[in-house]
Amino acid sequence: MKALVYHGPGSKSWDDVPNAELVDATDAVVRVTSSTIFGSDLHILKGDVPDTAAGRVLGHEAVGIVESVGSAVTTVRPGDRVLVSCVSACGRCRYCREARYGQCLGGGGWILGYKIDGTQAELVRVPFADTSTYLVPEGLHDEAVLMLADILPTSYEVGVVNGGIRPGDTVAIVGAGPIGLAAISTAKLFSPAQIIAIDLADSRLDAAKQFGADVVVNNSREDAQAIVTSLTDGLGADVAIEAVGVPDTFELCTRLIRAGGRVANVGVHGKPAALHLEDLWARDVTITTGLVDTWSTPTLLKLVRSGQLNTDAFITHRLALADIEKAYDVFGKAADTGALKVVLTA
Repeated sequence: MKALVYHGPGSKSWDDVPNAELVDATDAVVRVTSSTIFGSDLHILKGDVPDTAAGRVLGHEAVGIVESVGSAVTTVRPGDRVLVSCVSACGRCRYCREARYGQCLGGGGWILGYKIDGTQAELVRVPFADTSTYLVPEGLHDEAVLMLADILPTSYEVGVVNGGIRPGDTVAIVGAGPIGLAAISTAKLFSPAQIIAIDLADSRLDAAKQFGADVVVNNSREDAQAIVTSLTDGLGADVAIEAVGVPDTFELCTRLIRAGGRVANVGVHGKPAALHLEDLWARDVTITTGLVDTWSTPTLLKLVRSGQLNTDAFITHRLALADIEKAYDVFGKAADTGALKVVLTA
């Protein structure tokens, strides 16, 4: 089969590799019909995830058709169309029993495209298929559910839910890439008074408006802190969501927040960020971090099916899976190309 193989920082190629096969009784092999690229794939390529081994097939998001299943799999069968979750869950360990699947102790968690071969391939082995795939409802096309593999549950769980957004809140979202836009979409489910999107690229801020941001701020030429302060009677935001993963954006979030407010970090960080406790210690600020658990995927599927979440709006580019190297160029230069999510179709 063909797959996108990581060869070390800065190096990847679309290669011939052995076909994905069943290894454990709980596995399924899925023929990928649609996949996409996530920001953490770029982090791996930059060397920010140094324990990713050279030779690894990248990717952790896919929709596809089940080709084969192990003897212990009971909920999916060959021919089923499924969403492959970015997080694999053994379903039995302490953390899985708490629905904290991202912390799975039984061999799951975020492993696809990181610790085991991933989804940017013609075939993918999915461990723990019963608890790591979701049947695609009739009537929904691949693109409608592909965004539920990662960006929507990540933004919802790690940003919106961890941030504790409540009706009437002012929410500042730093970063208007796919994760930030997904945070806008899912934050609106909780009726905040205003959502302020902050980024450096006008194209992404235009997208933020389309997704429902009330105010957009280009922090390359505007003072985001001053604007948020002016819009909140001098207090600051109730919730700040970090959706980039660099020190400056995390530190900005801690400056945007009001006393008693909540900072929810979603971005994948490859470098240390300063935590200015000399400013924060007396302000009752809560800071949360997290890896997505995907406990919300069934709920989000219902919202997509009912039309309350429009996932098509995330997709800006469509390419063949075999053109994935071009797709990485498009996605990696998003400020120039306007790329949000690139769908790769087999």
